[in-house]
Amino acid sequence: MSDAAQPARRVSMADVAALAAVSPQTVSRVSNGHPGVVQATRDRVLAAMSELGYRPNGAARALKSGRFRTIGVIVFTLSTTGNIRTLEAIANSAAGEGYAIMLLPVALPTQDGVTGAFSRLGEFDVDAVIVIMEVHLMDTAKVQLPPGVPVVVADSDASDRYNVVDTDQAAGARQAVEHLLDLGHRTVWHVAGPPASYAAEGRAVAWRSTLEERGLPVPPPLHGDWAAESGHRIGLRLADEPGCTAIFVANDQMALGVLLALHERGKSVPRDVSVVGFDDIPEAASFIPPLTTVRQDFTEAGRLCVEGVLRQIRGDDGARGATLVPTELVVRSSTAPPAPLGIECGGEVTSGSPPTETRT
Repeated sequence: MSDAAQPARRVSMADVAALAAVSPQTVSRVSNGHPGVVQATRDRVLAAMSELGYRPNGAARALKSGRFRTIGVIVFTLSTTGNIRTLEAIANSAAGEGYAIMLLPVALPTQDGVTGAFSRLGEFDVDAVIVIMEVHLMDTAKVQLPPGVPVVVADSDASDRYNVVDTDQAAGARQAVEHLLDLGHRTVWHVAGPPASYAAEGRAVAWRSTLEERGLPVPPPLHGDWAAESGHRIGLRLADEPGCTAIFVANDQMALGVLLALHERGKSVPRDVSVVGFDDIPEAASFIPPLTTVRQDFTEAGRLCVEGVLRQIRGDDGARGATLVPTELVVRSSTAPPAPLGIECGGEVTSGSPPTETRT
């Protein structure tokens, strides 16, 4: 084999030590971020690493420490706001702890799909796994996670078997419905998420129970698919529903579709119909009118997921159960008391009161 065909030799720690005129142990300490190295020596070692193109041997380090400093994340869809923002928060929190994430989308939320995902993550030697379970699956025991792997499950009702982190779906939905009822609306219609979604079911159950506790009529829920198009389709139906003066929508994207449908039907928001969403996406304050919605703390949810798996990695399995992240109702201009009986309403969608924002 000619010299040109031979693979380049990997730069070693000894090469860096020789160029920087230090011991290999000092290079190791700098590579691992050890604080006990004087700054001048650290700068010389880093300069040598850069000049030689040295990359620390992560596999060797993992064999020595027993950790690969990587967290696998299994997710069933990247199309929903909650999953994307939770994933972002997990990545940021993991990076802050010195961990990378290995993302593995799973097309079908089946036992084979989850088992296969764990097997593939095992090939990359991850230290733990976070499962973002958008679908309502874990609580029916259709999916069993392999034993012996540190696991935290997000957005699921599997707290009897796993460490679970979730937004307090019930409290958020209750805040939304109570806000509308306290304004004087006689009932609240609900644009729900997909029946398979655990989050959607939690919000729908809380909506129904809040109405029942007050002895108010419970309209039939109308299911969308989280997208604005489905909210628009349902909104056209609700715009023609006699007596519909308040709508709680299971997410902000569908609420956007509802607002458009009401506008097309000549309904004024909030004068004719009040609308509340869920999520508080960044664009919610710029809807016409600015949307009253339930804010989820995705940053805290992601932090707690990472904290949970790191606790298990360090030897504390922790109690099984759910950690609920509080929600916050953000009141903007899409909600108001219903118009007095006998007052003719209608016209263009308006912002109502000035787009101020209050939180409860």
